Parts: sequence; structure tokens; C-alpha cells
Amino acid sequence: MYVAAVVLAAGKSERMGQNKLLLRLNDHTLVESVLDAAAVAGVHTTVVVLGHAAQELIGVLATRREVQIVINPEYWRGMVSSFQQGLRRARDADAAFLMLGDQPILDKNLSSAMIDELADNPETLIVSPSYAGKKGHPVLFRAELFTEIFALDAPDTIREIVHRHKDRLLTIDAPEWTVMDVDTPDDYARILALVRKDL
Repeated sequence: MYVAAVVLAAGKSERMGQNKLLLRLNDHTLVESVLDAAAVAGVHTTVVVLGHAAQELIGVLATRREVQIVINPEYWRGMVSSFQQGLRRARDADAAFLMLGDQPILDKNLSSAMIDELADNPETLIVSPSYAGKKGHPVLFRAELFTEIFALDAPDTIREIVHRHKDRLLTIDAPEWTVMDVDTPDDYARILALVRKDL
């Protein structure tokens, strides 16, 4: 199964007060940590979608030869717009992850398990992690859904695709980090604490 990852890194980081994707986690930035995990999780193509302050991130990503960079000029339209831009680069894939650039504890074992579940269950269209009954990220979509995703328009959300096909959704029990974003300084502190705990 040929799998792509679309990493969303186009937001403004307004609540953080600085570009959150450039915050450090051990020896890497948050976005680099996501890319490192994707690279060893059975993903064949990784597309990073940039938008706000794109040049700041291009400098960090310039040495990542395995990464394709896409600029979303309409990043202000939100997650759907950015996912669509990245997915256009990956439209030949059998499936694609929607990954968040601010989810630095991305677990290669979870991503690999999600790919295996999709490959082993032909009727499944979507695989999502779940923690304490709450669905999180990354989310894996079979290519059969790409056309529907491209058809979304504001104020549509990716969640609508998931609800539309809930009978063909498979969830996997996952750690707490799958339902955590890094939107504020407090969120960043929680992520750092979680990493220290795991170590």
C-alpha cells in the first residue's frame, strides 16, 4: 500500500505568540519531530503544507530531501483548504494521513499499525486513533475518499467526512498525545512534561 502523509503547518500560531512549529523538543523543532516519525512509519511520500510565515519554515525544511513543500495561499481558510492543497500532491497514493505539524510525539508504531489495519480491512475507509473515547490525530483516509475531500468547501470540516462514513471508520486505542495540540504555552509545557515522563 502506497501511503502519503500530508502535514499541516500553515496556521498563524496566534495563541502561542510565536511560530509554535519552531519550538524545540529535545534536539529538533516540533515540525521536524513530526517529519522524523512519519519517515520511519511506512509513509512513502510526505507533503508539508505551509502558509503563514512560510519562509521561516522553509529554512528549517530545506535540508529535508524526502519532504515536498506546498504553499497554501489561502491558508486562512483553515484545515480543509490546507489538506486539499497537500492531497493534490499525493493524489496517486492508496491512502493519506492527515497529520498536524504541532503533534511532535507522533508514534511510528501507531502510524504503522493504522496502515496495517487499513490494508487488512478492505471495507474500512478511515482509521483514527482514539483516547478515552475521543478521536484524535493523525487520521488515515483511503484514496476512495479523496474526491469527497476535494469537494469540501468552507465552512465544511474534515470531521464531516468522518461522520459521513462512520460505518466504515475503524478506531485504534491510542495514547493521550493523539488528542493534544500545542496551541498555547500551557499546551507546550504539557507536551514537554509528557515527553519527559515517557523518557
